[in-house]
Amino acid sequence: MLHTSDFDFDLPPELIASHPLHQRDASRMLIVKGKDIADKHIRDFLDYLQPGDVVVFNNSKVIPARFNASGHEITLHTAVSDKVWWGLCKKFNKINIDEILTLDDGTQVKVLDKDDESGLKLEFLCDNVFAVLDKVGKMPLPPYMKREAETEDRERYQTVYADPIGSMAAPTAGLHFTPELMQEIETRGAKIVKITLHVGAGTWMPVKTEDLSQHKMHSEWCCITQEQADIINDAKRVIAVGTTSMRTLESSAMDNCKLPENERNARVVPICRSTDIFITPGYKFGAVDVLLTNFHLPKSTLFMLVSAFAGLDEMKSAYAHAIAEKYRFFSYGDCCLLFKKDN
Repeated sequence: MLHTSDFDFDLPPELIASHPLHQRDASRMLIVKGKDIADKHIRDFLDYLQPGDVVVFNNSKVIPARFNASGHEITLHTAVSDKVWWGLCKKFNKINIDEILTLDDGTQVKVLDKDDESGLKLEFLCDNVFAVLDKVGKMPLPPYMKREAETEDRERYQTVYADPIGSMAAPTAGLHFTPELMQEIETRGAKIVKITLHVGAGTWMPVKTEDLSQHKMHSEWCCITQEQADIINDAKRVIAVGTTSMRTLESSAMDNCKLPENERNARVVPICRSTDIFITPGYKFGAVDVLLTNFHLPKSTLFMLVSAFAGLDEMKSAYAHAIAEKYRFFSYGDCCLLFKKDN
């Protein structure tokens, strides 16, 4: 039985990327195929494509969800309705229920409720929450960057194909792609499908239990249309760009497996629901053949996911190589192209 500590590794803090590179497509890319590894660049991604491949991106757009209200920094994470949201706040115990807080542009929010895990339940007293956030909000950079969001982050902590709005964190594997690189994918004979998973703040939450079966996975809304499912089911191989694309595809594959055998598709079915799928070693992948993803935190659910896909020993060796070669880690860091390990 695997435990959380099995997914630990030592990461020098100087390898955590706090800013993006000058060019999106300048990142390094580590190839991991079984025990074979190779040092490449993201532009070499094209060389690993085959005609008939389908490359699946998550097109969710990041909300500038972090803002100041009456001296408190609040980061929204879950929508209850158009105007009611839950938001994290460091000193929320000093704020009272029914208190009115004022944002930098004069917009007011009313505190409806408080919770130790979810923070503050806020009602925005305005017509359009997204319009307000567009004026006063900042990009919700991960806590490990240890800096405030800057003007540059409005563009760079967002994929070039982002739409619709709904994420509290970027689907970061997609940050490496330029319009030119995406066009070249199709020139090489592969197809592009843009599905949706709105990334929640739970993506940064650490696993606090040593027993993986006791971990409560966060839930996120995702969607694959019938048209997209048809394209994916006709794929020679499915290449997921990012763990959020992976989680959406595999959630759909699980729904597919629940159908009677004579009604099942090749890989996926249309899906439009919340998912709390928690992928750990031993999981049988039903949709994805290749995964492009960034380097993840020690003991995180995402490192568990990539270890399930490419092998725990293989990923530990690959990460040790990446650390020795000074790859850049996490959201603004470099990436790796992983091939599914034969079970």
